[in-house]
Amino acid sequence: MKNRRIVVGMVTITFGAVLVCSAAAKEKDNGKSGKQVVDSGSFSVLMSGVRVATETFSIQQGAAGSTISSQFKSAQGEQVAEQSSELELTPSAELRKYEWKATAPEKVSATVLPNDAFLVETYSLGADNKPTAQNFLLPASTSILDDYFFIHREVLAWKYLASACKNDKGNLNCPHQRVQFGALNPHARTSMSVTIEFSGRDKVTLRGAERELSKFVLSSEAGDWTFWLDDQLKLVRLRSETGTEIVRD
Repeated sequence: MKNRRIVVGMVTITFGAVLVCSAAAKEKDNGKSGKQVVDSGSFSVLMSGVRVATETFSIQQGAAGSTISSQFKSAQGEQVAEQSSELELTPSAELRKYEWKATAPEKVSATVLPNDAFLVETYSLGADNKPTAQNFLLPASTSILDDYFFIHREVLAWKYLASACKNDKGNLNCPHQRVQFGALNPHARTSMSVTIEFSGRDKVTLRGAERELSKFVLSSEAGDWTFWLDDQLKLVRLRSETGTEIVRD
């Protein structure tokens, strides 16, 4: 199927290769910025089947790289949480800059920048708090996997597809073995090793309709997440081993 083709043999633009594939299914010109929106929408965050939060996201690609923007909002009674993030990547999918900030229930902000062999995270708590810097001995190729911004899992999935999978006569062909990636969680200010493993095709019922999707398992010391991609390589479902579920609206 055309929408499942992966461009291979382009080592220096692996991330862009998958973005081009996604753009074939949904391409929008963003005018002045010269970027194309290759994915956008929202995720419902469900606990015990009840929607507790919403993440709204956009992924744009241009000649200078990609930008992944996200807004997370949760309201449970009087408890309100609002956060936003922006991840900037080079054309080779290396980190250029990452920023996130929370406006409720408290003001918190952080920035991650590459500096030679390090990633430097600068964070502050409260409007008048002095910024604090923390160094991580990590390369710019490290993936950002932040709390609350589930679109980062789609970005990592695309990296996995571009680096580990092949185009077999137009069909997605991934190894049934774990592939390891380095990651940084800026909210927790911790680095970690994660793996992704392809589990084959799976029939899933979403919003009352049965769909056949590609199933994967994302594992780390923090726990496992199972996720599903559609034939356009978009993340449509994500489920933790504790029962939290994220579903594309």
